[in-house]
This record gives sequence, C-alpha cells and structure tokens, in this order.
Amino acid sequence: MAETTPKTAKPRKRTTSAAAPKTGTGRSVAAKAAPANRSSEAKSRFNAALEEARAGAALLGAEAREKAGAYGSQARARGDDWVGEAKSKAGELAVQGKSKASEALTGLGKVVADNATVIDDNLGAKYGDYARNASRKLQDTAAALDRKSVDELGEDARELVRKSPATAVGLAAVAGFLIASLFRRK
Repeated sequence: MAETTPKTAKPRKRTTSAAAPKTGTGRSVAAKAAPANRSSEAKSRFNAALEEARAGAALLGAEAREKAGAYGSQARARGDDWVGEAKSKAGELAVQGKSKASEALTGLGKVVADNATVIDDNLGAKYGDYARNASRKLQDTAAALDRKSVDELGEDARELVRKSPATAVGLAAVAGFLIASLFRRK
C-alpha cells in the first residue's frame, strides 16, 4: 500500500473571548446571547421608529388643526363681511321700496281726488265725498310712510301682527295674491 501521511487538523478559529465557557450543546454562552442582543436591538430600533412616527403624526395633526383654524377664521371673517354687505344692501332696497310705495300712494290719492268731481256728477255728492275722504287718507298714509324710518315701519308691522294675527294673515294673503298676479301678467 501506499504510504499514508497523517492528516493534519485544520486550525480552529478563535473567538475574541478566548475564555468563553461552553454549554452542553457545544456553543458558547456569548454565541447564545448574540441573537438575543440582536432581537432586543431590533425591538428597540422598531420602538424608536414607532415613537418617531407617532411624534410626526402628532405634529402633522397639530399643523392641520392650526391650518383648519386659520381657514375657519378666514371663512368667518368673509361671512361677516358678506352679512354686513347684505344688511346694507337690504337696508338700501327697503328705503327705495318705501319711497316708491309712498310715491305710488301719493299718485293714487291724486288720481282719486281728480276723479271725485266726476264721481259727484255721475253717482252723487255722497260718493264724491267718499272718494275725497279716500284720497285724503291715501295722501296722509303716504306722508306718514315718508316720515317713518324702515325700522319704525318694521316695529309697527310686528305690533300689528301681535295685536291681530288674523288680520295680518289676511293682509299677507291679499298682498301675495296681488304680487303673484303682477308677475303672471309679465
């Protein structure tokens, strides 16, 4: 047979801790502790990242609330401006409507007064006096309408509704009918 040389054993790798005690499985205690250290390190990094994400989300939420508050205050300011504009425009329209109603009542009173003599001739003096009375009342109402402000007229209307609600409902129905018939004709 051929000459055989004895095989030499490979040198073992040495760990940094030469004095690591061995366990029953042949692994050192330091080798077992390494995976546990890696696991705890991974957990601590994950928890740190989670805390950082929570803090970022809290900051984003606070920023969003701040922006929403700013937008809300801007919207309220614009709304207040629009309300002010609407009130002033409504006041202007109410004054214009009051003056037009006064002019219309004055004109109607003059027409009735002008026709009172014709009514005297055709129907009699009694009916002519009724026409003259109606003309005077129309002109007095127009003058009273001119003297009062829109606020005073509104308060008078509220008082009328409180005193006699049935009359107020009837007047509203008649006014609604007249307005509807005016718009139907156009």
